[in-house]
Amino acid sequence: RVRGDARWQHAAGVSGRVRGPTRVRGAPRVRAQDMGSRGTSANFSFNEPRFREPSTRDGAYARKGASPWERPKRIVLIRHAESEGNVDETMYMRKPDHRIELTEKGKRQAREAGEQLKNLLGPNETLYVYVSPYLRTMQTLYELGQAVGVDRVLGVREEPRIREQDFGNFQDATMRELKRERLGFGRFFYRFPNGESAADVYDRVTSFRETLRNDIHFGRFNCDDRGCRTDDCTVLIVTHGLTLRVFLMRWYKWTTDQFTRLKNPGNAELVVMERGDGGRYTLLNSTHSESYLRDRGFTEPMIADQKWAREAPVDGLNSEWPTSKGNLFFQDFPGRLDANRQSVKNADAYFERRRREQGLDGGE
Repeated sequence: RVRGDARWQHAAGVSGRVRGPTRVRGAPRVRAQDMGSRGTSANFSFNEPRFREPSTRDGAYARKGASPWERPKRIVLIRHAESEGNVDETMYMRKPDHRIELTEKGKRQAREAGEQLKNLLGPNETLYVYVSPYLRTMQTLYELGQAVGVDRVLGVREEPRIREQDFGNFQDATMRELKRERLGFGRFFYRFPNGESAADVYDRVTSFRETLRNDIHFGRFNCDDRGCRTDDCTVLIVTHGLTLRVFLMRWYKWTTDQFTRLKNPGNAELVVMERGDGGRYTLLNSTHSESYLRDRGFTEPMIADQKWAREAPVDGLNSEWPTSKGNLFFQDFPGRLDANRQSVKNADAYFERRRREQGLDGGE
């Protein structure tokens, strides 16, 4: 269906009364991928063989006053507030994970997070929300919305791909032991019986990220009837601790080793990705300091990358980031190999202690 955006309709030559786009007489056929994120602009030309984003190298848009690629002002991630399962792990034995609710303290945390979010927003800024369909995340959004003001919310989409890591169906008394086993195996690749690993979550979060990028590029956050625009919108993602960290890992292209260093955010903690001068998103902003990032497990190269993102153009390349230096892999790999071998030794020692404790060491 054609979006109800007058600028898109004007550019595409369609009327708000028709459901599908009609070709302008004599104009070449245009593919969706040719439109880019300026597809909602009235100065879009169908006569160009392939539409491309204007270059923003060296922050050209900032000097000339052009729009920063019509990207949302922020992407804010929030872990659900305190839930029944956070205070009583046996709850997972009695309730399905997706039906776990917030505690009264959790509801207060969510409203406080809403106040914090409201203070971030300008007077005319709006919200568009993606929320995990688990009850505790939807309750977090409901309470948060009471503080922010529901009239600011352009839309809410339930998004199963940002749900909690699956731990199986009903959890039992072995879950605590399985989580200890995960430490020996490796946090990113350990798959719970009948559940998921963090690597599985990475795959579905990658798919969600592409949906988010498409929503940005095709102007989902514009709304002419209220006069709001994408660059005055904040995208809010209400999710879970591990899923939040995996989203950041995918967005910023972190390694599995960098992922395992990260600490889980607190309940109802806001993690703010703010649009920088060149249109990229940075975690180093008015909300988060360098010391905050270090406390969360960021390495110095990860922090340097966030500094770069504050001013870098969207089509820029951080030449100092490890993936931009092919030789760096070969320099670092022997050290990574030694660290992995040491982890295996530590795991062997842990499992040997378990066998002795359980009387499985083969002795009399």
